Amino acid sequence: MGEDQAIQAQETKSFSLDDFVYERTLSNNANRKVIFTLGKCHEMPAIVILEKISFTDEQFNGTDDTSSILKNASLEKIMENDIYQNNFCKVDSELNKLKATIIYPATDKHISKYSEQNIYVFNETPELYKSVTLPCLEKEQFNCDWVYNVLEHRHEADRIIIEDLDPEIGFMLLPDLKWDGVTAETMYVTAIIMNRNIKSIRDLRECHLPLLENIKSKCLTAIKEKYGVNSNQVRAYFHYQPSYYHLHVHFNYLKYDAPGIFCEKAHLLNTVIDNIKMVPNYYEKATLSFTARENDKLCAAYKSIAE
Repeated sequence: MGEDQAIQAQETKSFSLDDFVYERTLSNNANRKVIFTLGKCHEMPAIVILEKISFTDEQFNGTDDTSSILKNASLEKIMENDIYQNNFCKVDSELNKLKATIIYPATDKHISKYSEQNIYVFNETPELYKSVTLPCLEKEQFNCDWVYNVLEHRHEADRIIIEDLDPEIGFMLLPDLKWDGVTAETMYVTAIIMNRNIKSIRDLRECHLPLLENIKSKCLTAIKEKYGVNSNQVRAYFHYQPSYYHLHVHFNYLKYDAPGIFCEKAHLLNTVIDNIKMVPNYYEKATLSFTARENDKLCAAYKSIAE
């Protein structure tokens, strides 16, 4: 039994902030304004992620019923020089809400994932994928039970935006855990495929083109209809290595600098489709770069090869 399964097998009580005992800060991202904290709840490890949410245009547009943010705000001056000022701006407490993501009970892998640590980039050849990456992932990957809960409508059914239940080309599209589901400017949704035999882009072949085209067409249409974001304003991509090994596609608004959008991590959906059209087994043959954190077992395995 793996660590995830062992923890889940224990009887756990519901998480409550009243019962959360802070231990330490794992990391603090000033750019994203998000902090990752570790503690215990009912003697079980818990991670609480707090993130400041973005403003919306509507919050500044006062109406007869609601006043704008700035109308009811007060300023506390920090400095002033000629025409420039810096101030602390105090607004209504309702506007100071934080998005809180809870992982409970958290495993050592979760704690390692959110801890501040050095990051390395490696080049994974097809041979290294088979001899190093794949065996490591089979031992260390995150449990995907939460994914199956979604696919089987046991959890989050009310959050599904669209779904196609075809076992080969089907998927479910729903808000990503990183998104509050409200702020259009930070729109972030994810398509999770129905097929449970495709772990990552490494497994994609020519026979999967209908799946990829189906996801692209239906998801971009749904995003336009529900959120009013045009297809040429949407970033659609895969992560490699992904955080969990069940194929999924990320979609977010181009205005939003989502985590994991950089070239060493993200592979655009359009590019993946074009590569497979040119070379049917492109991702079986390609050398793929990826990043890994210092405490990851995969990182240690590749560093040992380099040494």
